[in-house]
Amino acid sequence: MTQEKAQESTILHVDMDAFYASVAELDHPELRGKAVVVGAGARGVVLSANYAARKFGIRAAMPVGRAQRMAPNAIFIAPDHHRYSEISERVMKIFESFTPLVEPISLDEAFLDVTGARKLLGTGREIATAIRARVEQEEGITCSVGIAPSKFIAKLASQHCKPNGMLEITTDRILTFLHPLPVGAIWGVGPKTAEQLERLGLHTVADIANTPRSTLIRALGDAAGASLYELAWGRDYRDVTPEEPDKSISAAETFSTDLDNPIEILQEFLRMTEKATARLREKGLFAKTISIKVRFADFSTINRSKTLPLAIDSTHEVYEVVKALYLALKIDRARLRLVGVSLENLQDDSPEQLVLGAREKGWRDAEGAIDRAKARFGRGSVRPGRLIKAESDEEETD
Repeated sequence: MTQEKAQESTILHVDMDAFYASVAELDHPELRGKAVVVGAGARGVVLSANYAARKFGIRAAMPVGRAQRMAPNAIFIAPDHHRYSEISERVMKIFESFTPLVEPISLDEAFLDVTGARKLLGTGREIATAIRARVEQEEGITCSVGIAPSKFIAKLASQHCKPNGMLEITTDRILTFLHPLPVGAIWGVGPKTAEQLERLGLHTVADIANTPRSTLIRALGDAAGASLYELAWGRDYRDVTPEEPDKSISAAETFSTDLDNPIEILQEFLRMTEKATARLREKGLFAKTISIKVRFADFSTINRSKTLPLAIDSTHEVYEVVKALYLALKIDRARLRLVGVSLENLQDDSPEQLVLGAREKGWRDAEGAIDRAKARFGRGSVRPGRLIKAESDEEETD
């Protein structure tokens, strides 16, 4: 894409305001006006905090235990991922009613290329205003919108108008807006890169822009140095790409207390397998690579995976692989704080495996029936027997 074309584009970055916490307030109006944090268990992490909670310094990815010390009177609630997905899907449909060029980044944010919609729907500001109004009217939550000629500047703009705001950065204002910002504002600059740039005496985006490209490449490498230099001058020619297929589906659990009993650990692996495969089947996908994650009490982490000859979507079949991967670790009674299951190498279909003597009706049929029962009666209505027994044992010991 030429620079001229990029400058003529109108890109929106739409970011829902404190999405998970906003959904909690939507479902529980009595929470409005109070400090609300989504994240449960002292060993868990904060997934979202409303703006009342952020005044205490609470931020996403912070340990819940630390957040509770910072704001002991805040209300901490467990996440409801199914509910977030449900609302996100409806919000994305609103976006798609304005343009087919929608690139979701996560459940609560997306890029929209509305260049082709301007003739019919008006300016970028008018389109953004209409989108914000529909999201609030139809879903009862608010969003912030950045408007710019490129994805990079549009995302920065949305960050600078939150919550519930709108900011347009036109071509002639890009450098005035961009150059005073700290180096950490640039896409891809994490703590380590920021530290390297600080050692070079580069504190603002303007400092990077006025550093020779060759110097940045020597310090950071070819790709990172060149990319940083281009972004520092506001040059970003990437197109908005409509949603790509899921690359992976995963589920993980951080325990309230460390586990060292292999039976309990396998029960947790089964629970995570059930969650991940239910989402897999919901999307009509099959996984060819199965991975597990194990985090020990000292925070060290190991991952193991297996790629299968045929893709699968059955909870039973996936769990057999997960169980074998865990047992192969031979970690005896090591104390674990987290386990996770990831389904990767996803495909839209799976070839039928013709096995002599195989049952005509198998696990996939049974699990399809289970999925339908859950859809009708609720996600907790049908559970693996091992999980039900484990949960009843827990209740008896409480």
